[in-house]
Amino acid sequence: MLRLGIDLGGTKTEIIALDDVGRELLRKRVTTERGDYDVTLQTIVSLVDDTERELGDRGSVGIGTPGALSPATGLMRNCNSTWLNGQALRDDLIQRLDRDVLIENDANCFALSEATDGAGAGHRVVFGVILGTGVGGGVVVDGKLLTGPNRIAGEWGHNPLPWPRDEERPGPACYCGKNGCIETFLCGPALSRDHAQHNGMEISTHEIVSAAAQGEACSLASLERYEDRLARALANVINILDPDVIVLGGGMSNIPRWHQRVPELWTQWVFSDRVDTPLLRNRHGDSSGVRGAAWLGS
Repeated sequence: MLRLGIDLGGTKTEIIALDDVGRELLRKRVTTERGDYDVTLQTIVSLVDDTERELGDRGSVGIGTPGALSPATGLMRNCNSTWLNGQALRDDLIQRLDRDVLIENDANCFALSEATDGAGAGHRVVFGVILGTGVGGGVVVDGKLLTGPNRIAGEWGHNPLPWPRDEERPGPACYCGKNGCIETFLCGPALSRDHAQHNGMEISTHEIVSAAAQGEACSLASLERYEDRLARALANVINILDPDVIVLGGGMSNIPRWHQRVPELWTQWVFSDRVDTPLLRNRHGDSSGVRGAAWLGS
């Protein structure tokens, strides 16, 4: 059976085709046209049509989105790609694609991907983390997504940064309407913004990492502030969920030092005499969620 997965990201929209055992048959990505819902629908339909034409088969369709479907209304909500909010995305795609369409939060898709055949495979409880344009999380238990009655399981990014320091209060404004959400401290742009606040000059994440590797003190301090906040935020997750493994995804997960430094730091806040939770790099790349979207059809 052909399984099609689509990752509807803020900057790119990607499709993947998998066979029954997870072999990748095709992958393609296009730029996301921001702010236009009708164009978003047409982009998805075109990607599915082109893929099925190329492979000569019809497949199931799963979509990872930057928000979630409301169980009350069936409309999209909580999307940082705000033009999706309030839209009947699933119903509109069912009509246009003439088949069932499964939709999950992109972090849920990432967690499912890594729990199925990625870094979390073989572990009972997997917490998958997205550190990208937004900050999200997904929980997989015994190979199945845990979504909850409100469909917000794993949404650690919209809790306040735990154990805040005086200079972190009230925290940056978040698109959700609150201040000091974990997302505002750990999303992709947050590191550059924090560096600029402390040093008066905004440079890219890549430049900060490169300068820190050469021993530049200000850039090193910026990385240390980020990993301290990441450690506190994940310690809170461990205290509540105590997962067997945590897997990092998203563009910010590509910084190798997090995987060593954060577990060294989070012991200060985890309510245990020792912490055996591994913090792992994803197996399928920082856009692993597109594979999870395809697995939704399983």
